[in-house]
Amino acid sequence: MIKESKKLSKFQKLVIYFTIYAFIGWVCEEIFCVIYTHEFVKRGFLFGPICPIYGYGATILIIFFHNYKNKPIKLFFLAALVFSVFEYITDFFLQALFGLKWWDYTGEFLNLNGRITLSFSIVWGIFALIFIKLIHPIITKVVAKILVKIPLKIQKITVLVIIGLIITDTLASSLKYLNIL
Repeated sequence: MIKESKKLSKFQKLVIYFTIYAFIGWVCEEIFCVIYTHEFVKRGFLFGPICPIYGYGATILIIFFHNYKNKPIKLFFLAALVFSVFEYITDFFLQALFGLKWWDYTGEFLNLNGRITLSFSIVWGIFALIFIKLIHPIITKVVAKILVKIPLKIQKITVLVIIGLIITDTLASSLKYLNIL
């Protein structure tokens, strides 16, 4: 007989963190656009209020960069490099698949094909430092305090629902951008 664990698996927790950070990223994008354009502009690839690129970025930081918490210079440069490559590849594939650009740094100083720019590479490095040192430890504590109050079965069902919603939204959004929906 297999004994059920009394807490969520690492993967299930990553799904929760992915969703939280993808939502926070979406909120930040919306705020930035309202300040910049003085109007609400629907940001992101998905219909729902999340920007997956931020969820994936946070997940990459959680999985691969947590060991660099006490090595800030290494964390800064590795994160700046990794996230610049990630941003470039993401933009390349989104443009190749859907023929659309979700961001364009063409007018920015030291940009590469309008997909990445030195200024945002620096921002990603700084953000990684803030995320690893401050943001994620706080979010981890808040999530732990909330999860302790929710029965494990409900937690697991919630994670499955989140996965289902994200997959459904990704498929529906892809069909929309491919002009199939």
